[in-house]
Amino acid sequence: MQHQSPVVLMNRGLLAAVVAVAVVVLAVTETRADPEPIAAEPLTERHAFDGEVSIAITQQLEGLSREDISHEDASYLTVMQFTIQPGAVFPWHTHPGTVLVNVTQGDFVFMFAEDCVGREYGPGDALVDPGDTVHTAYNPSTEQETVITAVFVGVPEEGELTIPVDEARSAALDDECGIER
Repeated sequence: MQHQSPVVLMNRGLLAAVVAVAVVVLAVTETRADPEPIAAEPLTERHAFDGEVSIAITQQLEGLSREDISHEDASYLTVMQFTIQPGAVFPWHTHPGTVLVNVTQGDFVFMFAEDCVGREYGPGDALVDPGDTVHTAYNPSTEQETVITAVFVGVPEEGELTIPVDEARSAALDDECGIER
């Protein structure tokens, strides 16, 4: 039986300890990584309704004109969940369809570019995002995540669900509406 010197045994022990510490540090670093400011999780694929489907929604919000939203071909829908970190702001955007939003956790502020009014919602509240009107939304909290579920109706079979506003207009709207990013 061959004996190894105490130096070799100590080096092996030291190497094993260094590797163990490195694994722990990597694991802790990965769990402490900052989450995305706004994480989007598809809860469904895009699904088609059976037969021909059209949708009509009328919305009257304080300070805005009555809006009649209709989709003659509302064949496709999809459901997404968004987790919005404290202070995170959606870019100014529109949608190719209408979005029915349910706030399931935290606070949520929705703002149309048309009037720059921050409409506040909380858990259990629902709202209609007509889609074709430029808007933004954000989590006003400094401590708590906001979670919303969004049902996109009248969307195309393929393509983007969110259409961002160009950078120049977005910056102008931020200034006009007092949005800080």
